[in-house]
Amino acid sequence: MVNKILATFFAADGLFVLGGGLILAVALISKSQVGAEATLDNIAHILLLSHCPITPAIVNAGFIFFTFILSLPAIILGTDRLWLKIHGWFVFTSAIFTLCLGLSIWFETLKTRSKLGVMWTEQPAAVQSLLQQRFDCCGYLNSTSPPFQIDRTCPTPLVAAQKAGCVGPFSDYANHFLDVIFTADFGVVAIDAILLFCIAIVLKDRKDRERYRQIDLKNGFEPI
Repeated sequence: MVNKILATFFAADGLFVLGGGLILAVALISKSQVGAEATLDNIAHILLLSHCPITPAIVNAGFIFFTFILSLPAIILGTDRLWLKIHGWFVFTSAIFTLCLGLSIWFETLKTRSKLGVMWTEQPAAVQSLLQQRFDCCGYLNSTSPPFQIDRTCPTPLVAAQKAGCVGPFSDYANHFLDVIFTADFGVVAIDAILLFCIAIVLKDRKDRERYRQIDLKNGFEPI
């Protein structure tokens, strides 16, 4: 019968691999969206995803799955502590990996406006026009810096001058989008921390059980 300590470890280990599955699913979906045709609805999404660490996220997910596999010998060998320690070190490494990904995205939110300004100037006129229509704005800082693109949102210089630049709405959208991503990453790191705590408890439990078994053997009792 599985004791409560081991059951808690199983649950945490399950959440750990589910976190890896979530990272992989989001990364693969994001990768497919980056290659999609730009439209009014997805243009901002595509631009932001193209600057996210998608490939490192896929590698991170693969490392999580490998780490989960390392937990299987520790589960099957009910009294083993070596495999459990190895699993714990890999969980720790995985947590650092995921934390670094989350922090890299978080740091991007600290310089969103300047980064988006560079991104804006790198885009062709058609993409800038889509962004203007998406956020109902003209130009980046304003209609003249850099110059706006003529489209249905900004048909003339007079109309364009009356509209705000795209820096505000585009930055707000980017910050909200990136906040969701790095918050999810930090959530996975929290699961890693819980699993590490569970591993430490299981290690102590197995150590105590081994000590009691040795005491019983010395006293002439057969272990149960």
